[in-house]
Amino acid sequence: MAKKKSAPKKKAAPKKSTATQKSSTLGDIYNQVAARADTKGVKINVAETKRVLACFFDVLEDYKPADAFDFVAKGLKRAGTRRR
Repeated sequence: MAKKKSAPKKKAAPKKSTATQKSSTLGDIYNQVAARADTKGVKINVAETKRVLACFFDVLEDYKPADAFDFVAKGLKRAGTRRR
């Protein structure tokens, strides 16, 4: 009886190490957003960033969770296509 040839195994993509990454807090995210938004043409501080992002979360809260996550996923997809 002949042995079946098995398909060549694909190499698994290397897993990202979570041990070296520090978990971010919401405050850390606010600070990162403020740092990126504060440019020569647009002056925005952390307090203003927190207020705008808090309003964003307030608006998302009015949607069903699936719809809110869909909006976030679309935003992440769009962010991936922009040049930074």
